[in-house]
Amino acid sequence: MKRKIILNLAMSLDGYIATEEGKYDWIHGDGNNHLDTEEKFSFGKFLDRVDTMVMGKKSYDDCDIEPFKNKEIYIVTHKQKENFDNVKFISGNVVECIKNEQKEQGKDIYLFGGGLLIDQFIKANVIDEYMVAIIPTVLGKGRPLFLDNNPQIPLHLENYFVEEGIVILHYTKQ
Repeated sequence: MKRKIILNLAMSLDGYIATEEGKYDWIHGDGNNHLDTEEKFSFGKFLDRVDTMVMGKKSYDDCDIEPFKNKEIYIVTHKQKENFDNVKFISGNVVECIKNEQKEQGKDIYLFGGGLLIDQFIKANVIDEYMVAIIPTVLGKGRPLFLDNNPQIPLHLENYFVEEGIVILHYTKQ
């Protein structure tokens, strides 16, 4: 069975995945649980589904990878860097590299971010699942999730979760 490429991230209501400075401190609910769904999204269960992560260099610089120490992590960068532990630095045709990784045995592949990296996968139409948490915040500016000139990609809503104003939408490609 082919490993899936799964995009899982949070974005503001106006479509940003980070501030211009790469900050994520705005990613939280509004504290109101009156519309919460009975079923909750479990990031831990999601992480159990994947054994590989892909992220851009800015995302890598801005996040703590300690929770992912048991995952193989691909960092996309234009600079030559030395691999270490579970971290591999890659460049060139990243989509082809990950599509080749997809053919190997293992669990699914977590497409973490950022926007420029994700854009390559969207344009190649190789993302199998989109898991997007809509945060009840309008940032006004920042790093966008979707860039211009994407193909039309029909999706099917598999599930949704609401927790403290955060709406998590889980789509699969049709």
